[in-house]
Amino acid sequence: MMSFHSTAAQLVTLAAEGEEHGGNHESLSPYLTGGAAFFILMLLLWITTRFNRDR
Repeated sequence: MMSFHSTAAQLVTLAAEGEEHGGNHESLSPYLTGGAAFFILMLLLWITTRFNRDR
């Protein structure tokens, strides 16, 4: 069983390795990702308001 200290140390090591690569994949466009997220949120808002017509 792993102790809390060793688990925390492994997570710190993993986070430090991630900084070297920047965390962004070359094929991910921030505008496409943001636009898709905005569209999905607007769709969910529209669906929610359709179910609440009585208010």
